[in-house]
Amino acid sequence: MAIRVLDIFCGAGGSSAGARLAGGRVVRGIDACALATATFQDNFPRSIIETRQLGPFSRPAADMREGEIDLLLASPECTNHSPAKGSQRRSEKSRGTASYVVNFARRLRPRWIVLENVVQLREWRGYNMTISDLRSLGYLVHPQILDASRFGVPQTRRRLFLLCDREREPQQVTSRHRLLRPASDVIRLNGAWPSKPLYAENRALATLERAERAIKALGKGIPFLIVYYGSDGAGGWQSIDRPLRTLTTLDRFGLVTWEGREPMLRMLQVDELHRAMGFPSNHILDRGTRRDKIRLLGNGVAPPVMKSIVETLVRM
Repeated sequence: MAIRVLDIFCGAGGSSAGARLAGGRVVRGIDACALATATFQDNFPRSIIETRQLGPFSRPAADMREGEIDLLLASPECTNHSPAKGSQRRSEKSRGTASYVVNFARRLRPRWIVLENVVQLREWRGYNMTISDLRSLGYLVHPQILDASRFGVPQTRRRLFLLCDREREPQQVTSRHRLLRPASDVIRLNGAWPSKPLYAENRALATLERAERAIKALGKGIPFLIVYYGSDGAGGWQSIDRPLRTLTTLDRFGLVTWEGREPMLRMLQVDELHRAMGFPSNHILDRGTRRDKIRLLGNGVAPPVMKSIVETLVRM
């Protein structure tokens, strides 16, 4: 019998897609973003989906009962934990969304819980309390940091997962993948989208400096990626022969290719980023603007990682 899954803070359904790949049946999803829930419904048409903002006193829907689900997935807000926030002031209200999972666990008593967030969640003052609350409900809790690139995803994406089981100690999640998939696996180099000259008028100086560092390191004629928006501590560029750096909610990666001796630049496209997250090819992402789609992807969970987690948790 398939395990029944509730996904809160479900977004576009990355965690649920992974649980379904592991044999789960996604019965419900909750998110505050109407675009996210509409996308979730596109991919899980038989699931009940709620569009609502969860708060400290939020509970499961009135028609939900203990024993109705087996697995609770939760990906609370991460922006105010993430280093991408920079030096901006952190919102404790946003950080506190990680504790909301306890209310659902208390009411529904699922066998398993998986809480996902950025690694910096461990620095939040409520982190240990959330784990203590889950343990007080009878859960054995195993925190583990996993990198999506180790699970066949062509992206370096380190995330913290709290693996919880009411009956036994959760096992360490491991991967069978030996080789890392490079960004070139998901990038189209055949000119499917138009590029503009790198040295176009009004191109930002920082962009040109990043590109020139790459050209100096690689030589002319070799395609590469640059970080177009945001700061980067690794020179602002990368080879396409290694996994893509972490996707964020910004349209941040530019691809430099060559027309003869002329370097050309375009941004990575939504379908390339979709593949870079490891979504199944049939996962629908049709709603909203380009910016909306990139935001949904950047907020997501790589499905192959969640697939391995669920398979490990439910393995007898």
